[in-house]
Amino acid sequence: MSTSAPGAEQPESFAFSATNRKQVKVLLGRYPKGRQASAVLPLLDLAQRQSDGWLPQPAIEHVAGLLDMPAMRVQEVASFYTMFNLAPVGKYLLQLCGTTPCWLRGSDEVRQAITEICGIGVGETSEDGLFTLVEVECLGACVNAPMVQINDDFYEDLDTEKIKKLLIALKNGETPAMGPQNGRRSSEPLGGATTLKSKIQTKTKRTR
Repeated sequence: MSTSAPGAEQPESFAFSATNRKQVKVLLGRYPKGRQASAVLPLLDLAQRQSDGWLPQPAIEHVAGLLDMPAMRVQEVASFYTMFNLAPVGKYLLQLCGTTPCWLRGSDEVRQAITEICGIGVGETSEDGLFTLVEVECLGACVNAPMVQINDDFYEDLDTEKIKKLLIALKNGETPAMGPQNGRRSSEPLGGATTLKSKIQTKTKRTR
């Protein structure tokens, strides 16, 4: 379910910026005439990025008008996908994976560390407006568990000290390197590659 708050203060109106209007044309051009409704997901994403990470009601209605769709249909899409937030979120949206591999590797401890540093629980935003914490299902980085998605980036191989260091860096305006936080490359073994380390020459016997 999307992050939402029925009582969130709504802006009076919404319109895409000049830059984003150009992007709207590009997105609509990807679909045949009469199939513009297929662009609802990318247009909602574009509107959310323009609105500091959330989708106000006027933005949903604006997208509906551009696509000649009933506003309720667009509302249904926005409220179904967890990638859309129907209430304001912090500058950094922390999406903590709580699915089995991450849970077994310590996601509960990572969540407690986030609470300690940011002073928030799941579904809450910090008083300084920097962090919002939500718990999500599998983000597809199981081999690098536990992990947190922060805005568009994955931060993997976490533990309590690593997530604390990461959050403090963000508080200080720094940009931590995304990916594994334990020094390994991608999802390779911790000690480095163990296979395909040398070339193997093979001879193929030709048959007539």
